[in-house]
Amino acid sequence: MKKWGMTQRAWALGVGMALSAGMAAAAPDQSTFTPLMQANGCASCHSVNEKIVGPAFQTVAAKYAGDKDAAASLMQSIQNGSRGKWGRIPMPAHPSLSQAELKELATWVLAQKP
Repeated sequence: MKKWGMTQRAWALGVGMALSAGMAAAAPDQSTFTPLMQANGCASCHSVNEKIVGPAFQTVAAKYAGDKDAAASLMQSIQNGSRGKWGRIPMPAHPSLSQAELKELATWVLAQKP
């Protein structure tokens, strides 16, 4: 049996907490996501306009509004994961994404407006 690392356990805990709290009913409209987001499970934790496990994409865009380094910061968070920016549940890393894919995701997220 494969042992889970800290990130995988935290992610599973977060998903379990969201499901037990009934938050999964706030499923995002999948048609608004890029295929890249669908393929990488972003919608499991994020929605365009509602917090699920992680913050809503609109909330992320608002936090980074006016930050000239926003895309680079967000790309780094997507690739390496993050801890403590949005609460206790860490975001898992996505190290297999290319720089072009990271940029596509970051650009899309930052374009979301309330």
